Amino acid sequence: MAVTTLLIATVIVTIGATLQGSVGFGLGMFSVPLLLLVAPALIPGPLLCSSMALTLLLTHREWHAIRVTDIKWALAGRIVGVAVAVAVLAIIPTDALALLFGALVLVAVGVSISGLRLRVSPRTLMSAGTVSGFMGTVVSIGGPPVALLYQHESGPRIRGTLSAYFVLGVSISLIGLHLVGRFGLTEFLLALQLLPGILIGFILSRGVAGVLDRGRTRTAVLFVSAASGVAVLIRQLF
Repeated sequence: MAVTTLLIATVIVTIGATLQGSVGFGLGMFSVPLLLLVAPALIPGPLLCSSMALTLLLTHREWHAIRVTDIKWALAGRIVGVAVAVAVLAIIPTDALALLFGALVLVAVGVSISGLRLRVSPRTLMSAGTVSGFMGTVVSIGGPPVALLYQHESGPRIRGTLSAYFVLGVSISLIGLHLVGRFGLTEFLLALQLLPGILIGFILSRGVAGVLDRGRTRTAVLFVSAASGVAVLIRQLF
């Protein structure tokens, strides 16, 4: 990869990693559209692989706040969502589904602002995980459904539980990419070049997370979720 391209990609990933390390998700939302313009070879395998390092670091940093039982239900839902997405994609065009889910995320944010609050339970976790798995497969943005469910929880709990959830989810995705020949040594070496940006973003995120944890976490979750929905709609419409 050319030096200039690598520097631009590093800046993009640094900002995305800072966002995810502060809120709990957002690396893919911010980085994917820009990296597709600058270095398409980094999508999806290399970015996914490098994001594994970030989610592991965040899981370790917020370990004390993770709800292991919640992850079990959300992951079960994710597996269902991925399976359904694979089946549906064979029938319905990706563009139509992307527009639908981008709009649904914005609706969910609007409902959240209105004051409606869903209780975190096995049923809601599995439902959010299912939608997350479906969206992650269709539009590469799977964080908002679970994050919106957790919006009233503490910052460490949101970041820790989402990160542990993503560790398992990304592992499943990388295995799938490898099986279809989309992730191997070449992609792994490209992922290593993104690690400096991941590490810098992780370090920067500690300070930002500290600011958000002073009563601003829910606002950040709603803002990033809305931005995710808008990003999906813009990507598909333009």
